[in-house]
Amino acid sequence: MRKRRRRTQEDIALALGIKRSTLNNYENGISGPNIQILIRLSDYFGVAVDTLLRVDLSQLRLSQLYELEHGQDVFLRGSNIRVLATTVDSHNRENIELVSEKAKAGYLNGFSDPDYISELPAFQLPFLSSEKKYRTFQISGDSMLPIPDGAWVTGEFIQDWYELKDGDCCVVLTLNEGVVFKKVKNRLAEAGCLELISTNRAYAPYTMQVTEIREIWKFVHFISREVPEQSTSDQLHRQMEIIQEELAAIRNKLS
Repeated sequence: MRKRRRRTQEDIALALGIKRSTLNNYENGISGPNIQILIRLSDYFGVAVDTLLRVDLSQLRLSQLYELEHGQDVFLRGSNIRVLATTVDSHNRENIELVSEKAKAGYLNGFSDPDYISELPAFQLPFLSSEKKYRTFQISGDSMLPIPDGAWVTGEFIQDWYELKDGDCCVVLTLNEGVVFKKVKNRLAEAGCLELISTNRAYAPYTMQVTEIREIWKFVHFISREVPEQSTSDQLHRQMEIIQEELAAIRNKLS
């Protein structure tokens, strides 16, 4: 963590009030810090003492170190650990696993199973951050137009759901509805739920309790064979409403 912050041993030793040679002994396992120094290390790096004692930081992936350095220390937050099954390539880089439409049903039961995740197709996108975790899902339906049916949506894994902002588009793994792609309104603090909103106004918003949610992946980009139409958002919504109304009228005539 010292090297990731580009600090010298002199920098850290000065901040801790110890000799550089003492810090060098800590880093090389020759001796260990006492409780007072552990507390100072914890304060300096923003990492809980429990984490320093229990976790071998050298074995963490880059994405895990990034989360740790940005306040996602489970001991500091007092939150439950969300275990993420993942895969890496031959160079120990995080893969982007691909969850197709056919795989969605199995994903609901296998999302935390390393064996299941290891069987998913995987690929790399070099322009994405190596310090974050991504996964790609195939979406279905017209609820999130202009992103079309069958598009592949890549999302960034969200560990702390409280960080979600109103209007964020997310792939949400739910207990009863499986994988859904929606805009979110964050109501976790006051109501313990998210409001899920479609960009297609023909679909009404609805709430999802936090107990019904298994994973959240925030939208990064999408890939599709179709080119979105160059119409305004309101025009597109109205077109869909007209189609829905016409279909309803046809059904009424046939019934």
